Amino acid sequence: MSDDVKFMQQALLLAQEASSLGEVPVGAVAVLDGNIVGTGFNRREMDRNPFAHAEMLALEAAAKAVNAWRLTGITLYVTLEPCAMCAGALVQSRVTRLVFGTQDPKAGAVGSLYNLAEEPRHNHRLLVTSGILADESRLLLKAFFERLRAKRRDN
Repeated sequence: MSDDVKFMQQALLLAQEASSLGEVPVGAVAVLDGNIVGTGFNRREMDRNPFAHAEMLALEAAAKAVNAWRLTGITLYVTLEPCAMCAGALVQSRVTRLVFGTQDPKAGAVGSLYNLAEEPRHNHRLLVTSGILADESRLLLKAFFERLRAKRRDN
C-alpha cells in the first residue's frame, strides 16, 4: 500500500468521525517525513467557527508540532478538494504537497473552480495529487447529505 493511500485512509477515518458528530465529513492529516504531525476534521457546527475546516485544524496542529508557521516539507492529505480559504492557507503556510480525494465542483479551489495551489502569481506553489480514494471520499459525502435531506423531509 502506498503512503498516499495509507494517510488518506487516516483522513477518511477522521471524516467518518465528523459525520458521526453531524459535521460535513471532511478529514485532513498533515504528514512530515512519514509521521503524522497534525489532524483535523470539520468542526464548524460544533465550534460555531467558520474557520474550523479540517484543513485549517490540521495545519494549526502541524504548526504547533513543528513549532513554525512555515510548513515546508509537509504533505496535507484531505478527503475533499480544499475551498478558497483552505487553499490560500496551504499557500501561505508553504505546505509542500497536497493530496486530496474527491473534487468539489461547488467550492473547490485546487482545480475545480480555481487553482490557487498552482497560481503562478503566488510566491509559493504546491505539488498536487488528486483522486486518492476518491470514490470512498465521494460516497461518504453523498451518504451524509442524503441523510441530511431525509431528516429535513421527515421534520
